[in-house]
Amino acid sequence: MTWEIRRAQPDEYDAVGELTVEAYSHDGFVRGEYAMTLRAAADRAVQAELWVAADADGLLGTVTYCPAGSPYREIGLDDEGEFRMLGVAGRARGLGIGTALTEHCIEQTRSRGLPRIVLSSAVYMKTAHRIYERLGFTRLPERDWSPVAGIDLYAFSLAL
Repeated sequence: MTWEIRRAQPDEYDAVGELTVEAYSHDGFVRGEYAMTLRAAADRAVQAELWVAADADGLLGTVTYCPAGSPYREIGLDDEGEFRMLGVAGRARGLGIGTALTEHCIEQTRSRGLPRIVLSSAVYMKTAHRIYERLGFTRLPERDWSPVAGIDLYAFSLAL
């Protein structure tokens, strides 16, 4: 299978939003109004960096890289990279797309000369946690947080 990681194109924004919602919904991770945030791919493309993995048949996955100044940043300091809303299409699960998108964010951070990348992940997203830990991320418990009651997020970081 040949695929690439690139910026999402405007004509793909709706599909990227739906892919993100589907990926999170697959494991029961969409609650309340968060689905609207996940669908807002066009806004993420403007206020952050919207990346996709795609092959000749379409989208395989997506991630939002949140540079300093982006309103999509949650826990990142100005000298850290941050990403969020990583999702993989059902047809692409198990192909390494999540790992590749995470590695892409690591490279984006490294290319900007930043010393660390951080992210938040819901405590129940065990598959994602395994990817992050395999890539060398460690827990950053002092930045764990809860955006709304009942949703607890772990913080992870990787020194570069």
